[in-house]
Amino acid sequence: MSVFGAFELDDDPRRIDRDAVWRFLSTEAYWARWREREDVEKQIDGAWRVVAAYETASGATVGFARALSDGVSLAYLADVFIDPSVRGKGLGVELVRFMVDEGPGHIFRWALHTRDAHSLYKRFGFAPPDSGYMERPGARPAMEP
Repeated sequence: MSVFGAFELDDDPRRIDRDAVWRFLSTEAYWARWREREDVEKQIDGAWRVVAAYETASGATVGFARALSDGVSLAYLADVFIDPSVRGKGLGVELVRFMVDEGPGHIFRWALHTRDAHSLYKRFGFAPPDSGYMERPGARPAMEP
């Protein structure tokens, strides 16, 4: 666990408020609105690591991120969000830092998809892929328009 101002960041999966995560992903996240609740539950359960941000005073979940990994050298960062009510306080930067730099994957190669947060991830060394990276798109959308 880590304290950041009026917030706590924690990677204990038992603490995740799944209703809050579902609420955000199903209504606010352009990349996840197509998912069913069961999909989100499976993704949380199958994650290599989950990190959430909580308001210290209320305990409310105000941010979330999950990662998939082989546990050795590669991780994929997904479903990063900060509730609009607490944006602009540096919490998104801290959430990504805690996930990528403070956890067991700090030496891994990390990947992600984003349509609108390039400047956030550049701070942590994310860049366009090199010529050795390829991707096969899935049948389900990675991101909605």
